[in-house]
Amino acid sequence: MKPPRLRRATAVALLCGAVLAAPAWATVARLDDSASPRAHVRSDFSNAQAMDGHVVVLPLGRIEYRLAMTPHLGRRARIFYVIPANVAGLRSPAGMLVQWRGSGAFASGSGRPGDRVQVWNGVVQAPWMNETFELTLRIDPRELRMPAGSALSFESFFEIETLP
Repeated sequence: MKPPRLRRATAVALLCGAVLAAPAWATVARLDDSASPRAHVRSDFSNAQAMDGHVVVLPLGRIEYRLAMTPHLGRRARIFYVIPANVAGLRSPAGMLVQWRGSGAFASGSGRPGDRVQVWNGVVQAPWMNETFELTLRIDPRELRMPAGSALSFESFFEIETLP
């Protein structure tokens, strides 16, 4: 049996090797969604529905995304929906939950500001991926600090992780 110090040194060496080799396993890039009709989400509180004293539900409707996949054709990949960490007017990520329902190949899900949620896994087979999300926000009004008349807005984006 190895002495504890040698086992610890071996474990540290293996961990360091794994960390250094990790970039060789997968590469992460932001997907180009500039062909999307509307990627920027802006709230309209006139459609808000109070659920209880601490939650307001705000349906945002359908958001269409058109993602350029040409650089990743033929590669195994995972796609993530990324909600920006900083949302102007929001005091903390706990104050907003973004929920989406995919209408195509992407999975439905939810996340808070700063989250990166996997929505697709497979082999990229076309130069474009088109997806529509039905977006809904669940907001805790106690966590909002917005000037009167302003709107809550943010721009989520997609990242791709290509695998070897």
